[in-house]
Formats: sequence, C-alpha cells, structure tokens
Amino acid sequence: MTPPHAPQIPVVVLAGFLGSGKTTLLNHLLRNRAGNRIGVIVNDFGAIEIDAMTVAGQVGSTVSLGNGCLCCAVDASELDAYLETLTGPAARLDVIVIEASGLAEPQELVRMLLASDNPHIRYGGLVEVVDAAEFPATRERHPEIDRHLAAADLIVLNKTDRVSDEELAAVRETAGTAGAGAAVIRAAYGRIDPELLFDPVLRPDEDDSFRQLTFEDLLPEADRTHEEHLHTAYESVSFTAGVPLDPRRFMAFLDSRPAGLYRIKGFADFGAGDPGNRYALHAVGRFLRFVPERWARDEPRRTQLVLIGSGIDAAALHKELEACQDAWQDATEELERSMWGVLRYVRRPDDED
Repeated sequence: MTPPHAPQIPVVVLAGFLGSGKTTLLNHLLRNRAGNRIGVIVNDFGAIEIDAMTVAGQVGSTVSLGNGCLCCAVDASELDAYLETLTGPAARLDVIVIEASGLAEPQELVRMLLASDNPHIRYGGLVEVVDAAEFPATRERHPEIDRHLAAADLIVLNKTDRVSDEELAAVRETAGTAGAGAAVIRAAYGRIDPELLFDPVLRPDEDDSFRQLTFEDLLPEADRTHEEHLHTAYESVSFTAGVPLDPRRFMAFLDSRPAGLYRIKGFADFGAGDPGNRYALHAVGRFLRFVPERWARDEPRRTQLVLIGSGIDAAALHKELEACQDAWQDATEELERSMWGVLRYVRRPDDED
C-alpha cells in the first residue's frame, strides 16, 4: 500500500466577471478566516483591504496582510513559483485562494493546478461568483459565462439583496442548469461561510479575541434573523461508523453523488481492505482524492465524514452511507480487487492528472 502523505494545502480558485463581487467575497474570507492562515494570489493588490490597510501597486511581490495571511501579485507564468513559495514551511499557510481575474480562464487555472508537480497542494475547488442583479445582461454580453459555470464546483449568487424573489429564482435555475450539478448558494456582500471552502484551525499561538468585529457581531441577537445566518445557505451532514466500509459500495456512492453536494471531507476505514491505513478523503465538486494514513496506536477504527452542499437530502445520504458498511468483511482476493477503485484516486509521485 502507498505510504502516508504529508498534509496538503487546498488551493481554491475564485472566479467571476468584473463587478460580480469576488474581491468583496475574498475580503470577507480574509476577515473571517476562522483561525486559518490564508495565502492569496491575485493580479491587482489595489482592491484587497485588511482592516485599514490597503496594499497597492506592488506587482510581483509577496506582502504580509497581517494575521498570518500573505498576498502575491503574479501572472500565470509565475503561478508555480509562487505556489512553491506559499507552500514552504516558513509560510505556515492552511489554504491558498487564487483570484482568477486577469490571470487566465478559470478552466486553465484548474488544469494548471491539477497538473502541478507541487506535492504540497491539492485542488480546493472552482468558485464562480455571479452578480444576481446583472446576470441576464452579463450573460448576453459574455456568453462564455456558461462555460465557466459548467466548470464550477460552487456557484455563489451574490448581490441577492438587489433582486426580487422571482428574479432570483430565474437566475438560480439558469445558473444551476449551466452549472451541471454544481452547488448553488445565495449571498449578499460576498458573505459566505468560510467552512464551505476551508476548515477552521485553532492555533495555540494566536488569540482570536482581538479580531476585528464584523457587522453581524455588532448587531444585537434580537435583530439577527435566521436568514442572515451564513449557515442557512448550505447543509452539513455528519456520518460516523464503527463498521468498515465496503470499498466497492462506497465508490459507487461517490461516483453517483447527487447534484449540489459540494464537499466531502474526513476519513474512511476499509477494514481488511487495508488494515494498516485509514484513508483521508477530499472531494470537491467532481474532484476526488484519497490519502492513505497510518492508524495511530490505540486509535479507534472508524469512518468519520462530513458532507457539505446545497439542496441535499440528509436522510437519503445517511441511508446510502449506512448501506456501504460491511460488518462481515473478510480479507479475500475479491476485497483486495475492490480496493482498486479507491487506489485509482491515490496520487503517486509519477501520476499525471
């Protein structure tokens, strides 16, 4: 079996036409980083603001944004070089966000990431930001937006506060159809839950009590409606099992995962299929990767998964996952063959995506 891998840094591609609000969304993520150190790769520093700090005109440089975050201004030819810098141990980053505007077509950036030889990164998804108020006009001027939506893993309908319910429903239907099953969520002012893109990290050397208060923090609890809570834009489903999973059944589940299921993260136990390893699972949109990791001594053998999406059926997902369990598993040749489906998604040094 493949030896365990070092943790990889997810790289998220943030795309959207001019005025869609992707820089606003990026600033929101940086202000609400949930304990993470974030690396940002953009073309133009001018719009990136952290607290009262504005960084402008520093093309081709790396600048500290405070709170452990970094920002790089690059062109496409420099992307690999800056990824190498940002994934170095000194940077101590947890996630990297690439703002696609001005760099390349979003699909090209995704291909570059999947083809990268950098062993420290993994694909974190293509997020396409759409201006809900201007979507019909933007689509008329830029018909290529349908191509971008088709490649997206998550579609954020931004500026939804500027459209009626009927207009929003029409935009959602059109974007969802073009998105070919991508999760679609609504937002205003770029405010999405960071958990959609990366996981909270608690660091003993940081005190988050001194972070800048957001507008939502300043509102009295009585003035906050349920619709304003960021988590209402998506559903999160947790699944834990102390019984090993059948590799063939579990891969069938992953191959047929429903539209709107954006992320799957966690660990899978295949029991006798590979008794020495648990398999870290990273799925975003259509992308899937397993990373075998050695079980720690005396660690309970179990599967732990979190599934995140929009418009998903939690009860149905639970039922399908429960059906993947195999309480009577034996170390047979058939079981070993069934692990081949899992191992197809384990990246080795000589693999090409």
